[in-house]
Amino acid sequence: MLFDYKLRNFNFRLVFFVLALSVVGVLVIRSASDTGSMQDPRVVRQIIGIGAGLAAVLVLSLIDYHRILNVCTLVYLVCIGMLIWVLVNGVMKGGATRWIVVPVLGQLQPSEFYKIGMIIFFSWYFDKYQERINQFPVLGAAAVLFAFPVLLILAEPNLSTSIIIVMIFLAMIFAAGLSYKWIFGALAVVVPAAGVFIYLLQYEMIPFLRGYQARRILSFINPMKYQDANLQQDNSVMAIGSGQLWGKGLNNTTIASVKNGNFLSEESTDFIFAVIGEELGFAGSLLVIVLFLLIIYECLWMARRAKDMGGRMLCTGMAALVGFQAFSNIAVATKLFPNTGLPLPFISYGVSSLLNMYIGVGIILNVGLQRKNTHN
Repeated sequence: MLFDYKLRNFNFRLVFFVLALSVVGVLVIRSASDTGSMQDPRVVRQIIGIGAGLAAVLVLSLIDYHRILNVCTLVYLVCIGMLIWVLVNGVMKGGATRWIVVPVLGQLQPSEFYKIGMIIFFSWYFDKYQERINQFPVLGAAAVLFAFPVLLILAEPNLSTSIIIVMIFLAMIFAAGLSYKWIFGALAVVVPAAGVFIYLLQYEMIPFLRGYQARRILSFINPMKYQDANLQQDNSVMAIGSGQLWGKGLNNTTIASVKNGNFLSEESTDFIFAVIGEELGFAGSLLVIVLFLLIIYECLWMARRAKDMGGRMLCTGMAALVGFQAFSNIAVATKLFPNTGLPLPFISYGVSSLLNMYIGVGIILNVGLQRKNTHN
């Protein structure tokens, strides 16, 4: 039968945690909007995005994930085509070309959808070649297939998304059984290369980095020399600290509000955690972090019980996506990382990011429905 699943295997906990974050997102986006109203266009679009995401979750959770893995080549080619379309006929904002206009749907960001596309493709790839994962031809082919779309994303330019994609790939290939010989060999190359990278960065000799990207990294390494580049992060830390334990409350409009004093830019996207910290305080911030940890745990729990390598890779990739992106966004807002433009999963404004995350959730819910029999 097409839907021969046991309802008790459906991971309702994961859906609840995702919805909880989405509700927090709508409330904080409303608070960060100019109108502070539920009728604000951004709030309305976010709610519509959640509705579309839930519909995608329902449909995809009932589709055998093996069917999706079987069309992985098509998924990969469509993602590549969309990334090329961005460079040829994309919409430019803030000096970057990252969006395309799709009839009915409006503006979409293909690099967001590539994250899930990559997880699908390499879940199939590592499943197919799991017995030869440590052979050079298999790793070499994986590296080429991985590098080409990353170069397209770097050309937009979109360094932050490229970094997240690299981290997802590394997590997946490690979980696929990569030998420690390859890992230590790679570290032996990467560690000294990082030193050379930082040295060349100071002289603007890194060809794939724009000037503002280099300044963001250098401001993190030497904050006293590049104080102006740290302004947004300094204001973000001030906003989070001002919330203290319980926060100032949602829709706070007092003159003491960092948000309403226009000290933050992109407060509904890249720096939305600063608004959470200011208005919901340490307690609200901790709740958000706990919800993310619970989502990651559920993904890894389903990965452990997946009946094959393909399912395990899908769940591992989704755990890596949510974990690394959430950590990176919060780390930027708290000045633990250089300033990068990454949305906070399920919370930040942006329909492309929201739909991408919900699509991933729907796929791995099906993995959970088909888990292997275990009493562990």
